[in-house]
Amino acid sequence: QLQLVESGGGLVQPGGSLRLSCAASGFSLDYYAIGWFRQAPGKEREGVSWISNRGGSTEYADSVKGRFTISRDNAKNTVYLQMNSLKPEDTAVYYCAARRSYSDTLIKSYFSEYEYGYWGQGTQVTVSS
Repeated sequence: QLQLVESGGGLVQPGGSLRLSCAASGFSLDYYAIGWFRQAPGKEREGVSWISNRGGSTEYADSVKGRFTISRDNAKNTVYLQMNSLKPEDTAVYYCAARRSYSDTLIKSYFSEYEYGYWGQGTQVTVSS
C-alpha cells in the first residue's frame, strides 16, 4: 500500500523552528517529485515548497522563502521541511504530496496541488506565544 506519513508538527513560539518529515512506504521516492502544502482554518490549501526527484531543483512560495528549506534523503525514502523563524501566519495543517517524475527538474505545473496523486494525512503546526 502506497503511503506518505508526515511527522514533526507541534506547537512552537514565534521565531522558533520545526522540522517536518514526510516518509514514504510501499514505494520508492526515487521517481517522485514532492510538494509540501498547507491549509489554515478557513483558507484554501496553498503550496509551500517543492523538490525534484533527486533534489536538484527546489522552489518556495514567496511567503516562506528564506525561512524554510526543503531537502530529501532518497536512501531513507524521506523528504524534510526545515522551518525557521516561524510566524503565527504559518499556523496550518501541513501536507506532503508525491507525483511521479522522471526528471530532476521542476516544471510550473508541479506547483499545483492537482498534479499530485499521493497525499499524507497532514501534521498540525501551530505558532503561538
